[in-house]
Amino acid sequence: MVFHAFFCLCLWLLGGVSDVYTDETMTISVMEGDSVILNTNVTELQKDDQILWSFRLQNSETRIAEIYKQIISIYASGENERFRDRLKIDEQTGSLTITNINRLHSGLYKLQIISGVIKHMSFRIAVYGILPVPVIIRDSSHNFSSSSGSSASKCVLLCSAVNVSDVTLSWYKGNSLLSSISVSDLSISLSLPLEVEYQEKNTYSCVLNNPISNQSRHLDITQLCQPNSESNQTSLVLVVLLLLLLLLVVPAVVVLICRRRNYTQAKQEAQSNEEEVDYTDATFIKHGDQDTGSNGHDRTVYSEVVLRR
Repeated sequence: MVFHAFFCLCLWLLGGVSDVYTDETMTISVMEGDSVILNTNVTELQKDDQILWSFRLQNSETRIAEIYKQIISIYASGENERFRDRLKIDEQTGSLTITNINRLHSGLYKLQIISGVIKHMSFRIAVYGILPVPVIIRDSSHNFSSSSGSSASKCVLLCSAVNVSDVTLSWYKGNSLLSSISVSDLSISLSLPLEVEYQEKNTYSCVLNNPISNQSRHLDITQLCQPNSESNQTSLVLVVLLLLLLLLVVPAVVVLICRRRNYTQAKQEAQSNEEEVDYTDATFIKHGDQDTGSNGHDRTVYSEVVLRR
């Protein structure tokens, strides 16, 4: 740095050097992931010409590239780590190329060309993220009849985009802007409502845009805004609940029937296995032999009777 300042001072003392500033800063908008070229507007550098490129972010400024005596130097370490493997400088014109650019590269770039005169140029680069396609859903918490007194019902729709910055979210009816909301630096989520009638035939679209690109989603009212959509959802829930109830009740009934049948069969088998008792009349058989007692009467002798089943 000291040597360069001494070199410029010597040229100025010799009377051959004067400063030339451009009053205007060139603003360049680029999409994240693209490449950008910062042109010096020099056709061909001479042997002793010097090119100095610096990057300024807020109150900090640092040199990132240089050509001196046809020797190219790239400074992409330390505080310039964000530029590692991304900078290229044209040895013939001194133009600087930034490849695979991202939001960390947004800022002010300054160029100093020392060639007989000292020429200053500046470029402001704004890097924008890749935009997502917005999403449209129905806001079921807002269902009501038309305030104008007509019988046609209305529904409220929400158009949303998540993790976006430096964008504007808008509703359009045909080519006419209905409403919009914007966000600048912070990466946040945006939602924008729209009230429409069920039977409308108008064309609506939700558009997410930044200064260099846009994404849009067209509204299909017939799919999102049906008067009986809620009743259909309720019917579907009832059907599902009924199926679940059947799945719980039918197995329980089957189990009860099986248990009842098993109990009946077991009872019948127990009854059949009970011991049966047959009864018969006892017959007393008189023996043929008779004894005459001391009183002169006949004596009858009875034998034991056994009952068999």
